[in-house]
Amino acid sequence: MSRPLRALILVLFVSACGARYDSPPRNLDDACSIVSQRPTYLRDMQRTERRWGVPVSVQMATIHQESKFDADARTPFRYAMGIIPMGRQSSAFGYSQALDGTWEEYLAESGNRRAKRDNFRDATDFMGWYMHKTNESLGISKADARNQYLAYHEGRSGYARGSYNAKPWLLRVSDSVASRAQMYDAQLRACGKI
Repeated sequence: MSRPLRALILVLFVSACGARYDSPPRNLDDACSIVSQRPTYLRDMQRTERRWGVPVSVQMATIHQESKFDADARTPFRYAMGIIPMGRQSSAFGYSQALDGTWEEYLAESGNRRAKRDNFRDATDFMGWYMHKTNESLGISKADARNQYLAYHEGRSGYARGSYNAKPWLLRVSDSVASRAQMYDAQLRACGKI
């Protein structure tokens, strides 16, 4: 076998080793199904829980709300006069829908300069880091999915100002995130995953 062919095979093999899923798992209402389809997701979330103290169920509920477990999730386009594309609504991208500026802050503080928003392990570590900092600065429990989500969506300073109180739709969404976190927790306990 020629040297270039061996090199190509090696490159293809190494690139295939990274667990990258092309589509979100099926049945997003069943935590046990999600982690059965994507066992690396559970390992990554457990790693984040050990490092940052954010429960797996809170991570799962937040990811469900932000991206529905889609690595390539992006915000919709904005249009001028209803037809001229003017760019996306924000720079949010990936599983965690992290904004460019917040992601850059995470990269600098975490030391993980090669992290990517469309990598599940990196996205959950980002969430853990963000929610840990929220706990430190605002005193919100890491297990409080509702208020952690409000601070995640509005930013810590927005949460501190109470900006979410002027957004009834966001309060409903945060209640939904809290309910989903409780549901995921009960499901994962029932199937023996946590």
